[in-house]
Amino acid sequence: MRCPFCQAVDSRVVESRTNEEQSLVRRRRECIECGRRFTTYERVEYTPLLVVKKDKTRESFDRDKLMRGITRACEKRPITLEQIETMVDEVDKQLRVDYEREVPTSAIGERVMELLREIDGVAYVRFASVYREFRDVETFAKEILQLLNNQSGRKVEG
Repeated sequence: MRCPFCQAVDSRVVESRTNEEQSLVRRRRECIECGRRFTTYERVEYTPLLVVKKDKTRESFDRDKLMRGITRACEKRPITLEQIETMVDEVDKQLRVDYEREVPTSAIGERVMELLREIDGVAYVRFASVYREFRDVETFAKEILQLLNNQSGRKVEG
């Protein structure tokens, strides 16, 4: 593994950990040349999953893009990076169970919104506003009222 700091080829593994599902190995490495430490991740390579967008175009599923979208919705919220990574892992795993080769963007967006709704209402509304393309304040208000109704179990009117 090439060192990201000095580009040396040799490094040694200092520590290895797997996640709960045993699907990811996290390795702490130390460069033999410069002595700096860095982290690498090792995961099973699956057959490519294509995302079918609203305009029917297709692009490769990109975990990093999903991570960026969820992270953006969670900015300045009490949500840890570990929780976000867990959400990304869960969405990725579920998509590969439910879809063989192609997955509609709606399936990704709905799954992310389910997870965010359980964790943080503000992050959920932020994500939903972009995903569902809210155009006005009334749409925001309806979504928030629906979220409040689901959380409280009673009818809140606006």
